[in-house]
Amino acid sequence: MTHPVPADDPSRRQFLQTVATGTALATVPDSHVGGQPPAGPPVRAADGVTVALSVNGKPQALSVDPRTTLLDLLREHLHLTGTKKGCDHGQCGACTVLVNGRRANSCLTLAVLHPKADVTTVEGLAKGDELHPLQAAFVKNDAFQCGYCTPGQLCSATALLSEVKAGCVSHATADVSKPFAMADLSDDEIRERMSGNLCRCGAYPNIVAAIREVAGGAK
Repeated sequence: MTHPVPADDPSRRQFLQTVATGTALATVPDSHVGGQPPAGPPVRAADGVTVALSVNGKPQALSVDPRTTLLDLLREHLHLTGTKKGCDHGQCGACTVLVNGRRANSCLTLAVLHPKADVTTVEGLAKGDELHPLQAAFVKNDAFQCGYCTPGQLCSATALLSEVKAGCVSHATADVSKPFAMADLSDDEIRERMSGNLCRCGAYPNIVAAIREVAGGAK
């Protein structure tokens, strides 16, 4: 036996729609209803801190947000745009610079962590109009195409040569019981030591050739 449904009795679908709408409104602050932004204290910018360091041989002192990366300090505050922002996750190496002679991904480190540091960017490799030997070798060997990764490649290669001169071994070194010498720098060694720098154009063979050429003439 069935019973007639009163005309004013809501259907199941209408009931569920009403409940869903009420639940959604209950989770939204009152100030959001009608499109108004929520009330609250104003967001206060972080206080600036002074970072004093040397960049390409020139002393610099800048007041920056403490959250500023070294990359943004170089590009946005000092306008040294040779250092590139690629992945911004430390995976591509386009932002590589030298900090106290050692390579660093500038997108991953805060500027405030390097007081009195000596930072070298690609703009600081050349001596006036005289190209750094690696820069000249990259041009000669056609070691770049779009050029976006090239500044990081050059800084990383500069550190590579310094590491080899210091006798540092790598994962590709067959005999780690003796100091590494420049004469031991094979193509495999160069590839391993440059593996943190990606080239989306695929100019790797020419990059290796350029580094090998400079290493062959290094004292």
